[in-house]
Amino acid sequence: MSSELHVDVSGGVAVLTLNRPAQQNAVTPAMASDLGAALRRCDNDDAIGAVVVTGTPPAFCAGADLSLQVGEVRGLIDPPPFKIRKPVIAAVNGHAVGIGLEIALQCDIRYVARDAVYGLNQVRRGALPGGYAHWTLPRLIGSARAADLLLTGRTFDGEEAKALGLANACLHAAEVLPQALEVAHDIAHGSAPLPVALSKRLLWEAPTMDPETVGRLETELNDYVAKSSDGGEGVAALKDRRQPKWNGSVSSEWPAWDAITGSDPRPGLD
Repeated sequence: MSSELHVDVSGGVAVLTLNRPAQQNAVTPAMASDLGAALRRCDNDDAIGAVVVTGTPPAFCAGADLSLQVGEVRGLIDPPPFKIRKPVIAAVNGHAVGIGLEIALQCDIRYVARDAVYGLNQVRRGALPGGYAHWTLPRLIGSARAADLLLTGRTFDGEEAKALGLANACLHAAEVLPQALEVAHDIAHGSAPLPVALSKRLLWEAPTMDPETVGRLETELNDYVAKSSDGGEGVAALKDRRQPKWNGSVSSEWPAWDAITGSDPRPGLD
């Protein structure tokens, strides 16, 4: 990793911190490449149960570095957060515009700072949003609200982000990272890793499926999980009135998803 991205792994949680504070963590090709490499590591490392993406204060990410050519950064984060098999939480502790907000939209859970500025403002600069924004944003807030943000390029604060359904919670800036870490540790230590990974994948893919397919997959995946190394541990722990001891491995127990659904679960991660 370069100095533009700090990676800290502790207690089953990886914290990936965008680190160009003097430039409000504006994204460069090196930062984007490092973020993709770190996410790939998190996907493959069974010691990591959850991931938090944040920025060195005072911003989360003010977009692409404007000294670069338009489009030079866009699309370089490979894999994006939604493609890895671990839950990714965006601790949006300050301003997030352009690609900065697009990164947050690619995560599974978002906590935002109340007084920060958010927006997908590329149309006001003669470009259009990328980073899967035309796919992630309508899924989160609906087509009409997404059109408002994408076509006007207007900015909004954390309160509106929460009201729109874009954020899970709106907090004071200093509370955002602690909240994200609390949830990340709860997932990493309280939830069985394989069911979490499969539920995440199904959450992202289900909107493209009909209800019957989703129901079938839920049944088949539950049957698969029941035969995994953690299959009976949850019920046994409940009967014994103790905390479960999860030993499952996402990397070694991942099913042949393409055979089940007809799609590749991890494009770009081979």
